[in-house]
Amino acid sequence: MALRCWRWWHWSAWPRTRPPPSGSTQSFRQQFSTQEQTPQICVVGSGPAGFYTAQHLLKHHSRARVDIYEKQLVPFGLVRFGVAPDHPEVKNVINTFTQTARSDRCAFHGNVVVGRDVTVPELQEAYHAVVLSYGAEDHRALEIPGEELPGVFSARAFVGWYNGLPENQELAPDLSCDTAVILGQGNVALDVARILLTPPEHLEKTDITEAALGALRQSRVKTVWIVGRRGPLQVAFTIKVPRPRKRLMELLLRTATEKPGAEEAARRASASRAWGLRFSRSPQQVLPSADGQRAAGIRLAVTRLEGVGEATRAVPTGDVEDLPCGLVLSSIGYKSRPIDPSVPFDLKLGVIPNTEGRVVDMPGLYCSGWVKRGPTGVITTTMTDSFLTGQMLLQDLKAGLLPSGPRPGYAAIKALLSSRGVWPISFSDWEKLDAEEVSRGQGAGKPREKLLDPQEMLRLLGR
Repeated sequence: MALRCWRWWHWSAWPRTRPPPSGSTQSFRQQFSTQEQTPQICVVGSGPAGFYTAQHLLKHHSRARVDIYEKQLVPFGLVRFGVAPDHPEVKNVINTFTQTARSDRCAFHGNVVVGRDVTVPELQEAYHAVVLSYGAEDHRALEIPGEELPGVFSARAFVGWYNGLPENQELAPDLSCDTAVILGQGNVALDVARILLTPPEHLEKTDITEAALGALRQSRVKTVWIVGRRGPLQVAFTIKVPRPRKRLMELLLRTATEKPGAEEAARRASASRAWGLRFSRSPQQVLPSADGQRAAGIRLAVTRLEGVGEATRAVPTGDVEDLPCGLVLSSIGYKSRPIDPSVPFDLKLGVIPNTEGRVVDMPGLYCSGWVKRGPTGVITTTMTDSFLTGQMLLQDLKAGLLPSGPRPGYAAIKALLSSRGVWPISFSDWEKLDAEEVSRGQGAGKPREKLLDPQEMLRLLGR
């Protein structure tokens, strides 16, 4: 096993402080917090929320040390495993995160599953503050008959498959059908539709995995329907062009619902691939094939909108329609999971109960990103959200509301992990894997060929 250089700190080396004068405990604690102490802060999760939180803390406190824990062997979370391969410009934020990780006051510890390898209370004992930024690693179920049939996948798993998330590499979606249906009309739904219909030669120079590219080359999918329960004004995807949303939606509705003229109909008929939006449709059942062995269609309830504004909801009219398809992708939302029995969690909302990032009734524990507010918004939304959590933490530190006195930080956690047979991956380890990926991609003209097997990654690191 290759050795790596760890920072070892001895308990005798922690800074000593003189006891406060009688009657001045609060002022002492505040002075200690802001001037003498080196705050040891832990962030759980190395996606945008985790890195933006760390960035804010390091920028606004000159002595803070931040350790970032990640269950994957590699960093960057949703930027690496969620952003579509044909949107490389969105991934440029990795450059900023890399600069944060290279700070001598920041350390990355991959291959550590918080809640299994180390508990949140153990982290709280070792650090002055703990920030949970681990995102939304599950999907919302359809909860309809037939959801378990082969040919039905979550869009989250499908995205993980083509983006190289190790846990999704055995997905093996069957793309031999001619029609796919995506349930949900958010950004992920549009990404999935685009990847399904983009000519494979246009994806060859992206960081899509070679396995996914090979499957897409053999794909027979020609038509993709993107289905939503409500109307065009309620779609969840992000509009980034400077034109009023209502006007765009009017054009979208006209295109999606009006009968095309003869010339347009002929053009559509001759197109090799096509996609369309179906509004006011709610999934009722995945229809099985004649032998019951796989999905062959989706039954949709026709809906109408009732109410106004935020109270608008889709109500079934009583009519239904069956839409034949061989692939059903559910894109109705991501969902966070509880991380540790000690941490409160709202199962209905899928978030950690918090006030501006402060976890309810747990001083010194914070959250940021999707596990704080739910799986909404884009990367810049998460940036703002994470900066706010960092700001609240630093306010509490300045006010003397966090534990006073030194904390061992990673030195204590390293000892625990070692005793449990867990070998963390450092950022310098990641940079070796990164160089290997880039090298493998060069031959095919790709920015990188992602490593998919954690065991291969460990072997490359000599573990």
